Amino acid sequence: MTSDLLAPLDLAFWNMESDRHPMHLGALGVFTAHSPTAGAHAADLLAARAAAVPGLRMRIRDVWQPLAFGGAARETDPDFDPLNHVRLHAPTADFHAAAGRLTERPLERGRPPWEAHVLPGEDGVSFAVLFKFHHALADGLRALKLAAGVLDPVDLPERGPRAIEPPRSLLTDVRRLPGLLPDLVKGALSDVGRALDIGTSLARSTFGMRPSSALTSAPSGTRRTAGVVLDIDDVHRVRKSVGGTVNDVLIAVVAGALRRWLDERGDGSAGVAPRALIPVSRRRPRTAHPQGNRLSGYLIRLPVDDPDPLRRLDTVRTAMIRNKDAGPNRGAGAVALLADHVPALGHRLGGPLVGQAARLWFDILVTSVPLPGLGLRLGGNQLTEVYPFAPLAPGQSLAVAISTYRGRVHYGLVADAQAVPDLDVFARAVTDEVETLITACRV
Repeated sequence: MTSDLLAPLDLAFWNMESDRHPMHLGALGVFTAHSPTAGAHAADLLAARAAAVPGLRMRIRDVWQPLAFGGAARETDPDFDPLNHVRLHAPTADFHAAAGRLTERPLERGRPPWEAHVLPGEDGVSFAVLFKFHHALADGLRALKLAAGVLDPVDLPERGPRAIEPPRSLLTDVRRLPGLLPDLVKGALSDVGRALDIGTSLARSTFGMRPSSALTSAPSGTRRTAGVVLDIDDVHRVRKSVGGTVNDVLIAVVAGALRRWLDERGDGSAGVAPRALIPVSRRRPRTAHPQGNRLSGYLIRLPVDDPDPLRRLDTVRTAMIRNKDAGPNRGAGAVALLADHVPALGHRLGGPLVGQAARLWFDILVTSVPLPGLGLRLGGNQLTEVYPFAPLAPGQSLAVAISTYRGRVHYGLVADAQAVPDLDVFARAVTDEVETLITACRV
C-alpha cells in the first residue's frame, strides 16, 4: 500500500476544516443529455472510471511516527468503493440550488476525500455533475486532472500560471538534516521577512479604507452557489481598448460587481476597499510530485469605492503588475512558504487558529482555474457550462472562482447562505459590470 506525507500546505488545509467550514473545492458541470437516462448512465460511467484513477483511491490518515508526528499521509484505500463517492440524485429544476446544499456538507474524512454528484435535469435535456475535492487532496489544476480522468478520454494540455519550483521537504533525506539546519534557519527568516511585507503593504493601503461587513459573517454552515456566463470576446474587447490582461479585466469586474451589490443592498461602497487574495500556481508542468497543492498568492485592494469603471480597472492592473514584479514568493505568497517551516504537530494544533486568521489576512478569495479549450464530454454528452467553486474561509461570506471554457467565461460564486441571501443580486451585478466596462471603452 503506497503512502506519502502531506506537504505542509496540504496539512494546513486538512487541519483548518470544521463542520461549518468544509475545505473542499469543486465545480458544477452542466451537460447536454442525449436521452432522459443520460444522467443515470453518466453516474455509472463515473463510478466505473473512478476505480481506474489512482489519485481518486487515495485516502488521508494520521501519522504519529517520529519526524512526522502529528502529520498526515496519503495512502491507497484498500477498501475503495467508487459507489461511496458517486451519487445519483432525483431530477431537479435548479442545479445551483442543489449544488449549494451539497456544497455545505463536509467530505467523509475516513475515505478518499472526493465526491461526484449527478443531478438529472427535470427538463430531460440536460444534467449536471458536482465534483467535490478536499483541498488537501488537490489544488485547482490537480482537481482538473482528477476530474478529467473520469470524463471521456481527451488529451489535456498542461496549462496555468508560470510555475515555480516547490520548496523541498527536509523529510526527504533525514541524514542531511544537521548540514541543512543553517539553510533552514536562513530560509525561515527570509520567509518571515517576506511575510512581513503583507503587514507593511496593508498598513500603507488601509489608511482611510475599510472592508465591508457584508464580506464577513458568523459561521452558519450553510452554502449557496450561483453562476454567471460572459462572452470572452467582450472581455477581450475591454482588454484591447485599455490594456492589461484578461485576468485584470475579470478581477476588475469583481470589484465593480461588489460596488453595485453593496449599494443595492444598502451597505454602501464609500471608502470600501476589500483585500482580495489571488492564488497563483507554483505547479511545474509534468511535475514528478503531482499530489496536493502547489500554491502561492497575490494580495490586492479591490477599488470598490471608486465610481469610475476604467479607473477601477487601471488600479487592478497596476496592483497586479506590482505583485508580478515582486514575485509570488513575497507578500501574500510568503505565507504559503511559511507553512513549510511549521512542524506537523503545529499544523494539527494550530489549524483552527489559522483558519480564523484568514479573515485578518484577506476579505475575499478571487481565483482562476484554467480549463482546456477543447470540448469535454461524459458518455458522449457535451459539457456546455462549468462553474468552479472555491472554499469559504472561516468568517468570510463570499468566494469567487473563474474559468474560461470554449469562448465563454464562467464565474462560480459560493456564499454563506444566511449572510448572503441575495447572491443572485451579486451575480446580476457581474453581468452588468461587463456591460458598463464595454460602454466606458466606447466613450
